[in-house]
Amino acid sequence: MIGVPVGRHLYTGSAVCFDPISWYTRARLINNPSVWIEGEPGMGKSTAVRRMVLGLTAQGVTPLILGDLKPDYAELVRALGGQVLRVGPGLDRINPLDAGPWRQVLDRVDDRTGAVVRAAVTDRRLNMVVALATLVRRGPVSSDETTVLAAALRYLADRETDTQPVLSDVLRVIRTAPPEVRAVTLWQEDQDIPRFREDTAALHRTLLALLHGPLGDTFEGQTTTAIRLDTPAVCVDISGIDDTDELRTAATLLSTWSYGFAQVEAAHLMADLGLAPARTFFTVLDELWRALRVGHGLVDRADGLTRLNRQKGTGTAFITHSLADLEALPTAHDRAKARGFAERSAVLMIGPCSEQELDAVSRVRPLSQAERREVLSWSAPPSWTAAEGSETVGRGNFLIKVGSRPGIPVHLEPTETEKQLGNTDFRWTMA
Repeated sequence: MIGVPVGRHLYTGSAVCFDPISWYTRARLINNPSVWIEGEPGMGKSTAVRRMVLGLTAQGVTPLILGDLKPDYAELVRALGGQVLRVGPGLDRINPLDAGPWRQVLDRVDDRTGAVVRAAVTDRRLNMVVALATLVRRGPVSSDETTVLAAALRYLADRETDTQPVLSDVLRVIRTAPPEVRAVTLWQEDQDIPRFREDTAALHRTLLALLHGPLGDTFEGQTTTAIRLDTPAVCVDISGIDDTDELRTAATLLSTWSYGFAQVEAAHLMADLGLAPARTFFTVLDELWRALRVGHGLVDRADGLTRLNRQKGTGTAFITHSLADLEALPTAHDRAKARGFAERSAVLMIGPCSEQELDAVSRVRPLSQAERREVLSWSAPPSWTAAEGSETVGRGNFLIKVGSRPGIPVHLEPTETEKQLGNTDFRWTMA
């Protein structure tokens, strides 16, 4: 048995152990350390992830919960002695251009490696700025505008000291139109500056809206509290954002993912250079669909912000209600790209769901008729005379599916301590 004990086999009663990192590094059962978890609301998805967080922490892995909306994980992280950041209006702020402690490595590497690091930082920042601009516009950023933004971010990175740039710096650079930025356009001479400004007017307006619109107080300025990777676990709690504020929620999730993955990349680079101990991370991306559905093109941006390959020492859990959430995206390209998150995940953990949902899952990972019947049985309607305190039918049941191997049906029963640390219904039980 290798991995975190996640429950018992529904038929044999034997213990089932699973987490994507152990199954990749030790059991060699999968080709990348990632898991896609889906199921109906309230049926145990977060409970399963909390169990993995708890078990992996005991193995020395650092879990990073990058955007806890309810919150589902904050109390567990506090109990583990980890760091909880509360991000939102009037709370902590994450600078969307914060690329982690990348400058610490520049003095320790040769020019060629330094150039690679600078390029990676610029790419991450570009992805984030384009994502925010897409959200504000509710539409795509053009290729010409993206090129100008990339030039502006390179200009800032080349002049960066100990303080990372902020969004207003990007606007300032585009407004002043230095030759290094105009060099990527048709307007390279000084007399062409009015034409450059005319061509970038729409981008200028978008950045102004980003800075002075509803998102400005959340994203303009330096990060107020840095993520600390020397703690047992980290949770970025964004439950202070109103559930109905789709724009701010999506922007905060994307910014949190960008910042968290930047910290991971910086930590791995510093470890490679002998400047910090080597660490393994487990990143949790919950409510994935909420960041993707707000605007066209955000799937590409999220993919660019969150993709880490298996050489980077990082496992990932993607959590959502259903693949149907992704099918609601605005374009065929977005829908196909979003399915890629599930298709690339080595393991699917499927909780109780509908027959229509299983049809969608089968397009990602083939299911046998026996597996379909098993999962559908978990969604059987409960009796109208259920006793007080009785469990919801199917809650805690999952089918662990790897490739074409037969799925493993497992039931997770949380301990009393786990129930207390993950009680999202606490307001109903306060009286």
